[in-house]
Amino acid sequence: MGPSQPALPSLVPALSAVPRQRVFIGLGGNLGDVQVRLRAAVAGLQGLPGTRVEAVSSLYRTRPVESSGPDYLNAVVALQSCLGPRELLRALQALELAHDRERPYQNAPRTLDLDLLDYGACHCQGPLLVLPHPRMMARAFVLEPLAEVLASLGDPAGPTLPDAATRQKLAQSQGIERLASPDWAV
Repeated sequence: MGPSQPALPSLVPALSAVPRQRVFIGLGGNLGDVQVRLRAAVAGLQGLPGTRVEAVSSLYRTRPVESSGPDYLNAVVALQSCLGPRELLRALQALELAHDRERPYQNAPRTLDLDLLDYGACHCQGPLLVLPHPRMMARAFVLEPLAEVLASLGDPAGPTLPDAATRQKLAQSQGIERLASPDWAV
C-alpha cells in the first residue's frame, strides 16, 4: 500500500461493540491451596478478553458429590462476556490447566474445576458442551452460591432455580457449609 492509499478500516470490531452475555461459572477444587487457586481463577476470568466479573458468591465447603478426596471449596461467579460459549469453555479449560488440573478419571479430585453453568439464553447439546449445565439443579454446591449471586445482581436474568425449601433440603443432604462472604475473592 502506497502513501496515497487510504488505510483499510479494521475488519475486527472493537470488543466494546460486541454484544455481551450474562454467564455463570461454577468454581471448585479440593486439592492443594484451593482458596488461593479460586481467587486466582476469579482474577483470570476478569482478565479474559471482553469479559467483566459482575458478582462473586460466598465461599462454600461441601462434601464430595460423585467424587472422592477431601471436602471441596466452591463458589459461583457471574460474568458479562462477549466470548462465545465454546471460546469461553476453552478459556476455562486453559485456566484449569494453568492451575495444574489433571483428569485421570471422571470426577477425580482436582486442584481447580471451572464449569460453564449457564450462558444467557443459549441451549446446546454437544459432546464437549451442554448448556445449561446438565447437573447443576441437583448440586447444592452450585445452587446455593448461584442463588446468592442472582440475589446480589437484583436482576432476574439467569437460570430459574428450585424454591428455597427444596434448595435447603438438598444442601442439608449434601453437607454444604457457607464459609466466607463474597469478599474472599478480593
